[in-house]
Amino acid sequence: MSVSASGSAGLADLAALLSDRSLDDAALAARSDEAPETPVLPGVSVLKIGGQSLMDRGRAAVLPLIDEIVAATQHHKLLIGTGGGTRARHAYALAAELGLPTGVLSDVGSAVAGQNATMLGFLLAKHGIPVVEANAFGTLPLRLAEVGAAIFPGMPPYGLWQRVPHEGVIPPYRTDAGCYLVAETYACQQMIFVKDEDGLYTANPKNDPAATFIPEITVDELLARDLPDLVLERGMLELLRDARHVRSVQVVNGLVPGTVTRALAGEHVGTIISGGSQ
Repeated sequence: MSVSASGSAGLADLAALLSDRSLDDAALAARSDEAPETPVLPGVSVLKIGGQSLMDRGRAAVLPLIDEIVAATQHHKLLIGTGGGTRARHAYALAAELGLPTGVLSDVGSAVAGQNATMLGFLLAKHGIPVVEANAFGTLPLRLAEVGAAIFPGMPPYGLWQRVPHEGVIPPYRTDAGCYLVAETYACQQMIFVKDEDGLYTANPKNDPAATFIPEITVDELLARDLPDLVLERGMLELLRDARHVRSVQVVNGLVPGTVTRALAGEHVGTIISGGSQ
């Protein structure tokens, strides 16, 4: 695809600004915002398999979901991210009690998400679906072309460079954020969070019978509600608010057979959270 004369002039202006201005300059930021972006994997769907929601429940929850994922690869290209779950929470508790900083907790969380990716990878190995670590993401197009799916640990590889939270030491960008960032960076088709609830509620439905189901909401509306218990990380919601490509996410119940398949097909099951208009 050729670049128009006006587009070429705009890119030349951007190059000049990059040479002469601070990278925090407002004019540079505005010009870079106008630069076109190339969708890298636009036909791919990202699934985030919850650690505590699914993996921690063992074979009763995981094996039926694996059958559904394998069947889905006949019609969809999938990137499958894994959460950390209860083991990550236990490690966070120990590390925080020992007085370790956020960056160290981020490393610990990465290790646990990687363990879940490894287990999922062995269960899907006979179908040729590999685990791809963050440092090997350059091979994703090949893996998707070969078998139509790949697994990755959901924790973003910030490690010691994890942003320090406003309060406490728990890493603000964990596996929900990591999976979403993959979807957004590669301009994927959709981002589906596979949890153990039907979607988003006004409170935790496991311990609050008055919790009300929310089928659809914008991220600004959700953050304004400041709900005490969210099914998704607040850090991920902030990323969604600023996104360019994946402007909505879907939360579905992976314990209900067929729900993931329906979501991949574009059905409005579970909760859809949109980033609103830009």
